[in-house]
Parts: sequence; C-alpha cells; structure tokens
Amino acid sequence: MSLVNPSDTIERQNEKLLQITQSLMRRVEQTTEQSGLAYAQFERAALLEARVRERTLDLERTLDLLQESNARLEEANVETETARANLNEAIETISEGFALFDPTDRLVLSNSRFCRDLLDVEARLVEGLAFADYVALVSSSRFLALPDGETPETWAKRRLARHGDSHVVFNVSLIRDRWLQVSEHRTARGGTVILQTDVTDIIRLERQERDKMRDQQAQIFRATLDHLNQGVCIFDHDKNLVGWNKKMDSLLDLPAQRTALGQSFSTLLNRLQDQLVFGSGFDAGHLTRWADAGAGRRPIAFEVRRGGEQTLSVFAQEMPDRGFVISFTDVTAERAAARALFEMNEHLERRVQERTLELGDALEAAERANASKSRFVAAASHDLLQPLSAAKLFVSSLADRATNSDTLDVISKAETALDSVESIIEALLDISRLDSGKAAFEIQPVRLRAILGPLRDELGLVAQAKGLDLRMVDTALTVKSDPGYLRRIMQNLVSNAIRYTDRGKVIVGVRRNGGSARIEVWDSGRGIAEEDQTTIFQEFHRLSPAGAEGGLGLGLAIVERACANLGHPLGLWSAPGQGSCFSLDVPVHESPALRPLPSDDAGPLNSVSHQGLIVLLVENDLQLAHAITLMIESWGAEVIHAQDAQAALELLSEIELTPDAMLLDYQLGTGHLGTELYRAITQIHGPVPTRIISANRGKTLRRTCADLGIDLLPKPIDTHKLSHFLTQVDPSGLGAERPSRL
Repeated sequence: MSLVNPSDTIERQNEKLLQITQSLMRRVEQTTEQSGLAYAQFERAALLEARVRERTLDLERTLDLLQESNARLEEANVETETARANLNEAIETISEGFALFDPTDRLVLSNSRFCRDLLDVEARLVEGLAFADYVALVSSSRFLALPDGETPETWAKRRLARHGDSHVVFNVSLIRDRWLQVSEHRTARGGTVILQTDVTDIIRLERQERDKMRDQQAQIFRATLDHLNQGVCIFDHDKNLVGWNKKMDSLLDLPAQRTALGQSFSTLLNRLQDQLVFGSGFDAGHLTRWADAGAGRRPIAFEVRRGGEQTLSVFAQEMPDRGFVISFTDVTAERAAARALFEMNEHLERRVQERTLELGDALEAAERANASKSRFVAAASHDLLQPLSAAKLFVSSLADRATNSDTLDVISKAETALDSVESIIEALLDISRLDSGKAAFEIQPVRLRAILGPLRDELGLVAQAKGLDLRMVDTALTVKSDPGYLRRIMQNLVSNAIRYTDRGKVIVGVRRNGGSARIEVWDSGRGIAEEDQTTIFQEFHRLSPAGAEGGLGLGLAIVERACANLGHPLGLWSAPGQGSCFSLDVPVHESPALRPLPSDDAGPLNSVSHQGLIVLLVENDLQLAHAITLMIESWGAEVIHAQDAQAALELLSEIELTPDAMLLDYQLGTGHLGTELYRAITQIHGPVPTRIISANRGKTLRRTCADLGIDLLPKPIDTHKLSHFLTQVDPSGLGAERPSRL
C-alpha cells in the first residue's frame, strides 16, 4: 500500500510527503526523550556499581594492610619485650649498681644492685622517679655517712650541682666504714647513666698503704732530721714542742724528751735564756712576739752566743699548719774564718794599694820609654835618610864621571841598593807613624781585582793545605783607598779566616752598598762568642792557645786601626759553630779612567818592578848571596838573607813576618838541606812560593822538588827565570803599591 497516490500531481505528492515527514519527525522526537532518560539512569547505576567495587577493593586492601601492621606490631612488641628482658638480664649481670634516667630526668630502669646498700632507698626506686627525688631519698638515708658539719640538704644541693657536669666521679661514705664510687655519664640522647661501685676494699687497702707510708715517711723524716748537721725544734700550732733531732742535744742543754715534749715555747725559751746571749738588734722579746703572731709569720734569722765561745745561727720559719720550725747551726768556725779573712782582706788591700802605686810608676816609666822609642825611631829614620840621600848624590856624581860600562853597571846597582835601603827606612817610619797615630795614607783609585787576585794565588795554597776551599768572587769595582794598607787589611782578614777554619770554605765577595763597596770575608770556621767579639781586636789577644796556629794576635788590631784611619767602617758577624763574616765598607771610585792592569809577562829586565815583595834568601855562599841580593833589590824587592837553616827560622820568628817568596840553597853546609828547611817553614807559615837553588841537576833532586810542589832553579842562575818566578809571585803588577806581608 502506497502512502502517496501516483495519480496525484507532483505538488500534491510533495505536500503529502512533507506532512508525512513532519509527522515522523515529531514521533521520533517524542521517542528519543523517553529512551534518553532511561539510558542516563542506567549509566549512573553502572558508574555507582564501579565505584562500589573500587571502594570494596580499597577496603579489602586496607584490611589486609591493617592485619599486616597488626602482625608486625605484635612482632615488634615481642621483640621489644625480648630486648627489654635481655637488657634487664644484661644489667643484672653487671657487678655494679646501674640506673638509667631519660632526658627528662625520670628513672627508666635499674638493676637490683643499684642502691642495694641503702635499704631504705632501694624499695622506693620505681620507674618514673624524678632524679631530684632520687637524690633526696639518698641524702636522707640513714645508711649515708655525711661528712662532719654537713646536713642532708647541703649534701643534696651539692649533689644536684654536680649533676650538671657531663661526667662525674666521686666517692660516697656509708655507715660501717663502707664506700661507694658513683660515676655519672651522659647518653647520646641526653639521658643519664649512673654506676655505683663498691670500693670499700680499695679504700681500706689505700688507707693501710697510706698509714704504712706515713709511718715510713715519719721514720725517714726522723732519720733525716737526725742526719742534719743542724739542731731542729718543731712546734705545733699551739706553740707546744712536738720533737727535735739529736743534734739539739749537743748544741743546747735541753731536758729529757719525755719531759720536754708538750712544753710550751715560752717555757723552753725561759729555760734557754740563761744559756744564750742574743746579738744586737734582736732579743727574746722579738722571738716571743714572732711566735705569738699566729698565721702569716715571715721567716726570721739571727745569731746567738752560748758560753762566750760558741756562735749559733738561728732560723725560724712557719709551717703550713701554723706551727713553726726553729733550726740552730753552729757557725763558730765560719765566723772565726770570716774574721781571719776580713783581716787578711785588709792586709791584701793594703798590699794591693802599694802594688798599684808601684805599677802606676812602672806604667808611667813604660809609657815614657815607649814615647822615647817612637821619637827615637822617627829621629833615627830621619837622621839615616839624610846621609843616605847624600850617598845617593855621591853615587850619582860618580855615574856622571864614569865612562866604563862595568863601572856604570856597578854604580847603577849601588843606586838601586840605596833606593831599597831608603824604601825600607821609609817603611819603618810609616810603621812608627801608624803606632803613634800619625801615619800618612795615600788615598787613590784602587782596582779590587788587583788586590784580591794576588791574594787568591798567594793564600790559595795555604787554604788548600788545610783542605779548605778559598773562593774570591771576581769584581770590576774600583774603590778609593790606600792600596798598600787595603791589601794588608784583606790579607790579614783572609789569613785569619783560613787559620781559624778547620773545614769548609772561605769566601771573599764584594757587593754594592749605596756609594760604597762592602768587602766581605765569610768562613765556615769555629765562630766567635759574643763576649769575645770586642776583645779580639786587642793587641796580642788570641782565642786559641798560644802557638796553636801561629801569629801573635796583632793582625786584627792592625786591621781595626788601619780601617779607623782610612775611614772604612769595619763590621763583624759571628756565631759559635756557624762561622764568621768580617766586612769593611770602602768608597767606590766612579771614574773609569785607570791605567790597564799589567800583564803576567815579566818583560825586559830593566823594566821589571817587584817593589814591596819580600824574598827570603838562604845561601851560605856570601858572594853569591850578595850578587843575588843586588839583582833582586834592583827590581825593587826586599831581600832577607840568612846563611843557614837555623838562622832562617830564628830570623822569621824574630821579625814575625811571612815572606812572599823564598830562594833556598840545597846544600846549606851545616848538614841541612833546603828541602828540609822548606818543610819546616811551611809547617809554621804555610806554603810559600819557593825555588831551590843548586848546581845538582840530578833526577833525585828534581823528583824531591816535584813532590814538594816547588821547582829547581839551577846554578848558574838565569836572571830571566828568576825574574819570571818573582813575576808569578807578584802577578798584579802593583809595583810600589804592594805592601809587605804581615
């Protein structure tokens, strides 16, 4: 059946279809509203059912957890009870009383031994008891033995005050002579642990040992008192005699000890007043007032006489218990000796005064003689220079008249010899002026290298012979000073450093110090004590025994005087066992315009100059010695001649001088050899540049010279070899600037 009639028009059909559609739409809408409400209710019911199921599951899980927690709690309770039981068993096994208080000072637990000796306290110790209540129970216990003068309240107060300490240990006295040691400790949580230890046996044993020791000490004390060479009386704080030693019986007439012990001080003093005579300024009244003063007495000392002959020294002093001790010492012999000594001192003082007057006269005479000697040296030098100058003029006039070459040569040598004599006399005059403070110094630019270099070569062998390392730091500085005296100063300082250094090294260096050059001589020697650092600059003062290392102790005295006259400040640092450093400050010369240093080559003989060199010549052939002397002195050097070994040694000892070089004949004619003389001289003065003169050219002599470190100068003597040898000794080329060795 069709809802639309096909025969109807299209419009009618569309109209019907439209109505049908609208009707269907209304029907559908009505049907949708009813079914949506039911669905919503169904959906809500389903959601509620899901939530109920979830809550049920959560509740079941919670019940499971609760049951598990109850099981664990039950296990924990069991473990706690077990631990508590174990703890109780553990503290019960402790041999000491044990108690634990929590951080709030409440009793947590205790064992059965805690306060066991305090029966009236033990039963009242319950869990939760406050610490203050525990102390109050103990302080009021009838089993507690309180110290004299102390009440339970004061004891409890003192006990609570000690409770504030982190660690407390003390002893508690109980009745029937029993003792407890109480130690109190803090736990990590702030609680308190108390341990009670029965120390009765220990206290009693210590008491016995103390009594025994006291008896032993009393015996020792008695033996000591009896051993003293002094009489000793001991009085207690009530001024009653409690004892004396045996020496008192021989010093004073005392009654028997059985009757004297316990007597008062005043009674004994009255008995002894008939025997003793007090000295001036102190009597029995003073002693009585001192004894009656009580505490705070100051020690007193005085003397008394007994029997008119015996003198006793009395000393009284208070003891800690306010008693006092009085000692008597027989000083009769000492006083007699003192009187004799006093009389002897008076006699000696008179003798010293007389001797002082005699020495004063002798000193004045010596000073007059010394002044006379200086005037004589100055006058003699001056008087000698005048005829010497005249002689030079005479020789010069002969040179003008002579025509023979040999004669001119002899005249030339004579002039040279006269010049040498003049130089020696002038040197003696300079020394005299230095001693009298009137020395003349020639201040001029001086290269330090020209001073230190030759010293290094000269003293290096001396240092090497002692096993020392001598170092001189090279310097290009030029200073303003007197070259001769500056060299003498440095030679003395370096020689002293080598002499007093047993091992190590000696270093000479120069450093800038503002406008001056500080020359320092360091050594690793013995050092000089502070109290000796002033006296070493005195004449003839040496730190080592006389003759131990040579010299007369004049070197540093000359150094100090020369530095003072030259205006070169002299310094010293030294420490025993660490070494020394001598230093002097010399003004620096800034101008570089100085003549070049001479070379090591000796050059032509007529231009050779060794002015200032001192040469020791030991030659028994007088003619040869005279010829060598003329030759060397013509070059400006100074020659000291001796005919044999003994004369040479005596000459060096007499003039106290170490030569710069030595020429020693091998056959000295008295059974002595030049090599043996060299050994003897070097043992005293150290290595000195030396040549052995001999006509013997055998290998044995050359080998001996090589072993000694010296060379052979064969006869006839080659003047060029002799000049070259002296040039090696004096490589500095100082010429007249070179001073002689001290």
